[in-house]
Amino acid sequence: MPFVPEVIKNLIIINVLMFLASLIFEPTMTAYLAMYPISSEAFRPYQIITHMFMHANGFHIFFNMYALFMFGRDSELAMGAKKFLLFYFITGLGAVVLHQLAGYFELQYALSKLNADEVKDLYQNGLSHIMTNHNYSEGHLAYANSVLNTPAVGASGAVYGVLVAFGMLYPNRVLLLLFPPIPIKAKYFVLIMGALELYLGFSMHDNVAHFAHLGGAIFGFLLINYWRNRGERF
Repeated sequence: MPFVPEVIKNLIIINVLMFLASLIFEPTMTAYLAMYPISSEAFRPYQIITHMFMHANGFHIFFNMYALFMFGRDSELAMGAKKFLLFYFITGLGAVVLHQLAGYFELQYALSKLNADEVKDLYQNGLSHIMTNHNYSEGHLAYANSVLNTPAVGASGAVYGVLVAFGMLYPNRVLLLLFPPIPIKAKYFVLIMGALELYLGFSMHDNVAHFAHLGGAIFGFLLINYWRNRGERF
């Protein structure tokens, strides 16, 4: 991969190796390296980093690594390797902050629908139900358990930070979308993606960490502006 900058190349290699290892050692790797909500008994502090190198399936890692390559290549060349690597991990941590915060409020809402005995059972037995893919049958209890004990994986938060960096460094670069196949300037594409994640974060209850994407994007925007205000040039 001689045409790929050093940090991008190594991030892609590590992510691919971790994904291949997960195909062999699942479900153990997810149990230990995915990031659980802080309120879950399965949460460990190191998961804040390790989950960035875990992916749910082939499509997940392909699109993340493709986006990292497409938008990170010029961003790394502009920032330099050390600054880009710092940027990548700070935006990834920003994704963690917003994801965990949103999860906390969602959990409080879910717990408000349960009685005291159900809450006690949830904290005693909920994780084992998730680990064995046998969630509760009762709707409110199943929902609360999913919020409490479903882990997050993927580099998407950091990748969204990289996307924002690209949009701020090259705002008038024209991109050709695949669906629909129309040209669009990078700054407008970033705004559309951010607005879409905000909408989906509040309206969808799926397995996508929309607020993690937003967290990475927000921290990316703040960090680029911080560096610019310090007079640093890219």
